[in-house]
Amino acid sequence: MLYVYLSILGTYLLLLLLSWQEEERTVIRKMAAYVLHKQQYIRQKYGSKGQNWKRDVSRRQLGDKLKTLQPGTAVPKQMKEYYLSQYSMVLMVVLVGDLLCLVVWFGAHNNPLLIDGTYLQRNAYGGGEVPVGLAARIEGAGEELFDYLVEERKYTQKELEILYEEAAARLPAAILGDNESLEDVRQDLELITSLEGYPFEIDWESSVYALVNTDGKVDNEGLDESEIVMLTALFRYEEWTCEQQLYVQVNPVIYSAQEVLRNKMEELIVQQEENTKNEDKMVLPAQVDEHPVVWEEVIEDGSGYFLILVLLAAGVLYWGHRRELDQKLEQRRKELLLDYPEIVNKLALYMGAGMTIRNAFLKMGEDYKKQERRKKRYVYEEILIACYELQGGRSETEAYDHFGRRCQVQAYLKLSALLAQNLRKGSNDLLQMLRQEADNAFAQRKSLARKLGEEAGTKLLLPMMMMLCIVMVIIIIPAYFSFMM
Repeated sequence: MLYVYLSILGTYLLLLLLSWQEEERTVIRKMAAYVLHKQQYIRQKYGSKGQNWKRDVSRRQLGDKLKTLQPGTAVPKQMKEYYLSQYSMVLMVVLVGDLLCLVVWFGAHNNPLLIDGTYLQRNAYGGGEVPVGLAARIEGAGEELFDYLVEERKYTQKELEILYEEAAARLPAAILGDNESLEDVRQDLELITSLEGYPFEIDWESSVYALVNTDGKVDNEGLDESEIVMLTALFRYEEWTCEQQLYVQVNPVIYSAQEVLRNKMEELIVQQEENTKNEDKMVLPAQVDEHPVVWEEVIEDGSGYFLILVLLAAGVLYWGHRRELDQKLEQRRKELLLDYPEIVNKLALYMGAGMTIRNAFLKMGEDYKKQERRKKRYVYEEILIACYELQGGRSETEAYDHFGRRCQVQAYLKLSALLAQNLRKGSNDLLQMLRQEADNAFAQRKSLARKLGEEAGTKLLLPMMMMLCIVMVIIIIPAYFSFMM
């Protein structure tokens, strides 16, 4: 995996060199701009006509959405900024994730315990035990994996004999497991490594490992008669040690050749551990039954899974960024619908005071611009654009028609058509029609507010159900346990 992470990092370095001449503010945006330019070049040179047609439709739809949200900014500039922000986000996520993957990889491989493939490095006194995974490859016998615990280095100290006597008296009952007594062992033993309340570490040895292993597993299948196995419990507290022999009745088991070989290897490892307790290094067995053993450390490296999560996160963010545009359009549509009664009412009010439609639009635009720290409202932004068109010499009919088309909401299309028709044909009933439209708009706004309230209630349904389940669990579990008791 290291080569994958380094290749990704090398790709970023190459992008940095190639994109250095791009006119952008940050390094990531320079790389994003370079990728965008290369992508456009490749599509223009190698893309098929069918693909170009589909891509043009998609880009045209995206341009319409961006122009709807920001009508005052040129569409090509908005599209370039949109793709740059999208590519920059993905490049940043992958870069940060790749660097984190490298950190995880180096953290997992920085301090190996297996040195030169022959010995394991111990911790100094007080450093604690160190777990290590080992893989042993034997010619003709395959590979065996071991999870081993390398103990810290020990130094001489005295132990209290009274504590040992108490612990030794409790040990036989503590290791029984599901068995009734040590004289009738038919299930696995619990060969514990410590007793609660006592400072001893307990190591186990078995006179017959094939019957009772040091982890307490009892293999009693296929036995014809009982056998006595002596278990030796080695109590150790630093360098103070004392042994206790326990006799259990078990039956032999038939092992496969591979299992016999593994047991022999485990015996050799335990023997090497005992022989090198006071040394800095624990030399691993070099051969088993004249078979050479090649040792390798099994390192748990989770950086590859982390890279997958990073790539998935980048894809989700890329998809979410595109979906965010549609959500903004929907929010704009709802805002326009909520502001429609206010706009119609203002038009009716200004025209009732003697203003023309043109002056009413200019008045609303001027009032909106004079507001300090004004919150952006889409409908007033569109009104400002209509005012600029009127001041620039465009006819009122075209300005109102463009206003309705830019809003892209049926109510505003109806209003613009009403205003344009009044200018073309003339009508004395425009003020009355606007007042009637204002009444209808307020009724529609009430209906829309009621609908939004119902949608909010529906969204709250899931949290309410979750709270109900939690309350039921809080009530039912204590009642269940009280009933069982």
